[in-house]
Amino acid sequence: MRGMAEDSYAAEMHEHYGLGAEADRLVAASAGQLEFERTQEIVLRRLPPPPAVIADVGGGPGRYALWLAGLGYRVVHRDVVPLHVEQLRAAAHSDPAVGAAVDSAIGDARSLDLADASVDAVLLLGPLYHLTRRADRVQALREAGRVVRPGGPVFGAAISRWAVRYDGVLRLRLYEDVPAILEAVAPLERTGVLPPFWPGAFTAYTHRPRQLRAEFTSAGLEVTDLVSVECGAFLLPDLRERMADPAARQVIMDSARAVERVPELMGLGSHLLATGLRP
Repeated sequence: MRGMAEDSYAAEMHEHYGLGAEADRLVAASAGQLEFERTQEIVLRRLPPPPAVIADVGGGPGRYALWLAGLGYRVVHRDVVPLHVEQLRAAAHSDPAVGAAVDSAIGDARSLDLADASVDAVLLLGPLYHLTRRADRVQALREAGRVVRPGGPVFGAAISRWAVRYDGVLRLRLYEDVPAILEAVAPLERTGVLPPFWPGAFTAYTHRPRQLRAEFTSAGLEVTDLVSVECGAFLLPDLRERMADPAARQVIMDSARAVERVPELMGLGSHLLATGLRP
């Protein structure tokens, strides 16, 4: 039964990403913009300087890969969704200088086609969302630890266990179109599994902060930081307008930084981001 459930979950994930909407999510949506900018600054705290080699594992359509290449890094991009690889290759082809710095191919985070200690840092900004079994998540982290050089950082993003309640219910009011979401929130917060509420809807596994830390440790990585990405700022109804205003944007970013490690507030944001080092 477990295998059948996992196969169904994987099919639902591919159905969602096959729609192609992920390509613009981090720039088109106000909450996505905040997620993107905060993730960039958190990652830059521990990234080695360019032209280091960065593995962007589960990198989706390549928004982070293109950003890193633009900064002068060499990027090895792997994603399990063929459309994402096609989208990144098309985007990279339009800029030869950037495209030459990106190597993109289909790959599974649990079994990478990369040599031991062959990259300077690893981004796992998506795979932990879509592995429902703890053993698979730990294996993905272990693989990241295998391919990164000793002392190199592994960045792992996770969706907060309470993201559906705060983002889907309070902010987006999805219950107006999908009343069943109200009854599903409590079971989701017990199991961590977000089912698709309509064909092509997003599916995910959601984490508690201490759970994410424990999975890094089980994979042999030394956790050096664990933060909330958006904190509570993504709930602002006028977030887009504030992010477009330099002074207001600075206030939002400063506020997120100020509380990113407060234990009582860490689960409020939609995403968690852990940094682990290979010993």
